Amino acid sequence: MNEIAANVLKEDPRAIARLITFTENGDFEASNAMKDIHRFTGNAHVIGVTGVMGGGKSTLICEIAREFRKKGKKVGIIAIDPTSPFSGGALLGDRVRMMELAMDKGVFIRSMGTRGMLGGLASAVYDVVEILDASGKDIILIETVGVGQAEVDIIKIADTTLVVLVPGLGDSVQTIKAGLMEIADIFIINKADRPGVNQTVAEVESLVDIECSNEDRRTPVLKTIAKEVNGIKELVQEIETHKKYLKNCKKFDIKRKKRYEAELVEIIRKRLMNFIFDESKFKDKVELLIDQIYKKEIDPYSAADKILGKILK
Repeated sequence: MNEIAANVLKEDPRAIARLITFTENGDFEASNAMKDIHRFTGNAHVIGVTGVMGGGKSTLICEIAREFRKKGKKVGIIAIDPTSPFSGGALLGDRVRMMELAMDKGVFIRSMGTRGMLGGLASAVYDVVEILDASGKDIILIETVGVGQAEVDIIKIADTTLVVLVPGLGDSVQTIKAGLMEIADIFIINKADRPGVNQTVAEVESLVDIECSNEDRRTPVLKTIAKEVNGIKELVQEIETHKKYLKNCKKFDIKRKKRYEAELVEIIRKRLMNFIFDESKFKDKVELLIDQIYKKEIDPYSAADKILGKILK
């Protein structure tokens, strides 16, 4: 077995951090290690946390992690941030609010930059989930970048998706209409000590009633005040209830297969892009085609056909 993979399985935090860095950078050694650890994955419960900016997702995740630690669970946290235009890394770095958790040996925290990927995730997030899973983490929390209405890709990787809203922003219904309604397994109205909380809850519940009228499970709407650790126990209990529901109705395996499908597509996409733009024989061809597209000598679709045609031969 690859040495770094063996150390990941031993829960060595340095090996975990190194392998994550290798996967983010597309290092050749990473793919070999990922092949070795795959058969040890599939045990962690992956929880996605998305929602409006300013919703207090980081604080909420911190308190959820604390509650799971009280239950003896090992926790991995993936905090996805906007990418720095200078370093290419996570713009905010490791979250200040989570620094106390970083001292807990049962918690591993990693910030990642999106590196241009849309949907609120980073392209290496599938690998990072596998790494944390193989390292023995029972719970993996993923915080999306916080772009609001576009970050629905979390459903491709999470077993349970939490959608966080806040009263008083004036856009809760608009956010839900934009696509978050369909992906929520649990709605959380955080900062519930703010004025207008009852109106926000009523709006969300009315939309839940419409959306879940033909479903066997009604999406719960919970109120929390994360900074005061209010409603966190109830939320964690609801997360565990949702996991049991998925297993009882055989939806857990379906979600996992969809995750692996998305992961496979992402690996193929990255390798194709690297092959086309890094291989010298294709790089020159691409630059020539771009020049021809600019001069209107060829259209982008025909140019793509030329590149793909050479690869598929």
